[in-house]
Amino acid sequence: MILNCSAKSFYSLFPALGALILQKMTFSEEIKQHALSLGFDACGICRAEDSEQEANYMKWLSDECQAGMSYLERNIDKRMDPRLLVEGAKSIISVALNYFPHHFQHENAPKFAYYAYGEDYHYVVKGKLEQLFDFIKLRFPDVSGRYFSDSAPVLERFWAARAGLGFVGKNTLLIIPGKGSYFFLGELIVDLELDYDSPVTQNCGKCRRCLDACPTGAIEKPHRVNAKKCISYQTIENKGEISPEIVPKLSNNVYGCDICQIVCPWNRYARPHNTPEFNPSDDFLSLDDKKLLKMDEETYRQIFQKSAVKRAKFSGLKRNIRAWKNSQQSEEEIS
Repeated sequence: MILNCSAKSFYSLFPALGALILQKMTFSEEIKQHALSLGFDACGICRAEDSEQEANYMKWLSDECQAGMSYLERNIDKRMDPRLLVEGAKSIISVALNYFPHHFQHENAPKFAYYAYGEDYHYVVKGKLEQLFDFIKLRFPDVSGRYFSDSAPVLERFWAARAGLGFVGKNTLLIIPGKGSYFFLGELIVDLELDYDSPVTQNCGKCRRCLDACPTGAIEKPHRVNAKKCISYQTIENKGEISPEIVPKLSNNVYGCDICQIVCPWNRYARPHNTPEFNPSDDFLSLDDKKLLKMDEETYRQIFQKSAVKRAKFSGLKRNIRAWKNSQQSEEEIS
C-alpha cells in the first residue's frame, strides 16, 4: 500500500483511530506513515536488485546524450545495482517531496526553474531521510543503510516507479498520478527485508505534449532526453558557453527549464508544497531583467546563498543572462 498525504491528513484528524490502526500496521506501513509525518508526500518500497537497465543506459551514453556530465559515465555497476552501494541491501525506500510553488516570478521576468525557488533540495530531502533512518534504527538498531537525494549513482526515477510512487513519463520525469511531476526524489537503501509495493499501471498513453513543446527538441523520442539539446543542462550543468544553436531557443529561461512539465496534463493536479524551506524570498521574486543584468557577486551570494542555483556559480548565471539577452535580441530581429 502506497501512502500519500491524504493518509497523513486522516491520521492527524483522527488521532485515536489512527493509533488503533497503527497497532495493526506492518513495520513497512509504519515506515511509510512516518515518512508522511516528516513531510514527504509519497513513500513506497521495492526490493533492492539488479535494475537490468544497463543495455539501455549504455546506448544512451554511447550516443553521448550525457553531454559534459562525465560523472554519469562512472560507477555504472553501482548505478545499475544498488546492492553495491549498501552491503547486504535488501530494500529501497523511495520518497517524494513536492516543490510546486505557492508564489511565482513575474510573468515577464527571466525564468528560473521551480525547483530552484527555495533552499537546496539536497539538504532538505536528506535531512528528512536521516530522520526516517533514525526511526528505523529505533526498531532495528543494527540496521545498515544509506540515504541519497540526487547525490549518488542511483536510478532514482526507476526505483521510485518500481516502488509504486508513479511512472516514468515520456519526458523521463517521474509522474505521480493525481499529483503530477513537481517532486524531489530520495532513497533510503537498507539491509532489511520489508514488504514491497507494486508499480502503478498508468502511463502517458498517446500524449506527446512534452515532445511537441520542447523548444530545442531535447526529448528526441519518448523516454529519451539528449542533454546536449536540453535547456536545463545548458544552463546548469554545462561548464562552457551555451551552444549557439540553443541560445535563440532559451524561451526566457536563465536557469533550468520547466516547459515539459508545464505542458504535462498530469500537472493540472499539482498543488503548492508544504515545505517552508522551498518558499522563495522576496528578493528572489523581485528579480527582473534589469536586476539580473546588473547583479554583482555580492548580491548573487545574498539571494542564492542556500539555493541550488549555486551549482551554476555566479559566472554560470551571468553566462546564462548574457545568452538570454542575446536570445531576446534574436527574437526581436525575427519579429
